Amino acid sequence: MAVRTCLLLLLLVVGSACAQSRNNDKAKDSRLPGSAFMGAATQAMQRDDTQNPGMLWVKGGEALWSQPAGSAGKSCASCHGDASTGMRGVAARYPAFDAASKLPVNLAQRINLCRTGKQQAAPWKLESEELLGMEAWLALHSRGMAMQPPADKELKPFVERGRERYFARMGQLNLSCAQCHDDQAGKRLGSAVIPQAHPTGYPVYRLEWQAVGSLQRRLRNCMNGVRAQLYPAGSQELVELELYLAERGRGMAMEAPGVRP
Repeated sequence: MAVRTCLLLLLLVVGSACAQSRNNDKAKDSRLPGSAFMGAATQAMQRDDTQNPGMLWVKGGEALWSQPAGSAGKSCASCHGDASTGMRGVAARYPAFDAASKLPVNLAQRINLCRTGKQQAAPWKLESEELLGMEAWLALHSRGMAMQPPADKELKPFVERGRERYFARMGQLNLSCAQCHDDQAGKRLGSAVIPQAHPTGYPVYRLEWQAVGSLQRRLRNCMNGVRAQLYPAGSQELVELELYLAERGRGMAMEAPGVRP
């Protein structure tokens, strides 16, 4: 009887500890995707692929996937095959370390490195319909998967520089990214709700832009909003900031192409 009582007490203690651990994990992870800060209509638009305008760019990227380009006469499919299998989870792992340049590159830069190196074709212009279409097409094949930026030791100093930029005040308004997206998340800036800084939905279709845009475009918009000198598009500073934001979003589900106001 005593043994049975002890076993019962042990099971109760273990069960209570496990439940407490689960509750603590939930309490610790208060991160939310950008879509959680959108209105119901915008959320519905993102969820429904027949209504999500970003799917037009996805279709463009899908067409380009099998289209030969450059003097090599190769398409993306020539090397990578069926994107639904060969590209599954790839977008969730960028930015990543590029061994040739010894620098981190984002997904757009990797696409252009493949174009110039493998296809012997001219790189697509940043924010071009072609490049954004290919980004959106690849991102679709990571939708629902956890963001998993590489844990390479070579990336650590770049992640740290991105973190420093996130917390650094800038511009005439003397504001940092953290002051809006950490301290004021959920509050309104004008008519818009300030989201947390988790880049799970990029590239996104913004109703304001009437187009799909990259995370770098959004970062530069924020810099412009605080009246700071803009980092050039494609700059290492922006890639490092992207890398830090990806680290902040580690484990969160990808939801590209997102829809935002």
